[in-house]
Amino acid sequence: MKDRRNFLRTTGLLSFASLVPFGKTFASDKNTDETEVNTCVLIPTETAGPFPLDLTANTTYFRQSINETKTGVPLNVKIKILGLNNCAPMQNVRVNIWHCDKDGLYSGYSQTNNPGQAGLTYCRGYQMTDANGVVEFQTIFPGWYSGRICHIHFQVYVSSSYAAISQMTFDVATKNAIYAANSALYTKGADPMTLASDNIFSDGYAYQMATLTANSSTGGYDAYIEATVQGTGTVTGNLEKENAKQFSLGQNYPNPYTEQTIIPLTLRYDSDVRVDLWDLSGRKVASLSREGLAAGDQSITLNMSELGVAPATYAYQIEVKNANGVYKDCKLMTAAR
Repeated sequence: MKDRRNFLRTTGLLSFASLVPFGKTFASDKNTDETEVNTCVLIPTETAGPFPLDLTANTTYFRQSINETKTGVPLNVKIKILGLNNCAPMQNVRVNIWHCDKDGLYSGYSQTNNPGQAGLTYCRGYQMTDANGVVEFQTIFPGWYSGRICHIHFQVYVSSSYAAISQMTFDVATKNAIYAANSALYTKGADPMTLASDNIFSDGYAYQMATLTANSSTGGYDAYIEATVQGTGTVTGNLEKENAKQFSLGQNYPNPYTEQTIIPLTLRYDSDVRVDLWDLSGRKVASLSREGLAAGDQSITLNMSELGVAPATYAYQIEVKNANGVYKDCKLMTAAR
């Protein structure tokens, strides 16, 4: 568990709470005019909602499947993250989503309007964007609760000094048709709220409307949305600056890869290096060590057959140990499809 917690700290999942006070440095205000650059528009800033959690307190949240035992219409959520400066996909950023269950309840809280949910963890999770700037989650179609239209919260964590918080919603007619066709599950019936009456989306929702496509394989739906955030890549924060004094980690190539890929790095000092591979459920599946590497440009070849794992999309964490200490960084490698 300690090893896994260290991995999540490296990916930035253990430092999100420090970002909340930044306020409007997140994303864009809906009333801001100068948000359009290169045809990309910053995703509007929204409240974290009445039931946010610092998911970093529980390392089980690094996962793709988030509904746990909660029942509902299957929903695959795909979010593509773009950089405002060039409208290009941003890889290796962390995306956190959370939403209510089919009955309008959130995990992690117990209070009058959300009873009996303290200590539960359903419908919350993190992933890292792949080479195409995409994260995917498997969950259930959310229900609704009094005062809010059906929605999903998401946070885009770019670095230890910048993040964006927003929400997505769905076409009203399509959403209510899902509830009607599955009335045995969604017993509260149609969502009575409109986009115009919702306190979040009433001032605009053009960039927060996710598409919904029926999925014949799951019997559910696929949701898709693109979100533009500040930058063209990872913004340098305090952790990144400290690492830069010791080493720099490059993107694996080729990426996407098939059977074999190479991880480039530059060492500032002679160092011992370890590579850990983590799957998208947060399990460490392989490790590779290289001791006594000289300062300068280095490359580490990963052959999946030799490591005993199947080619897949993995987070790769580099641990560099030298006379100055131990330093870590993490990126995502994408398997070719």
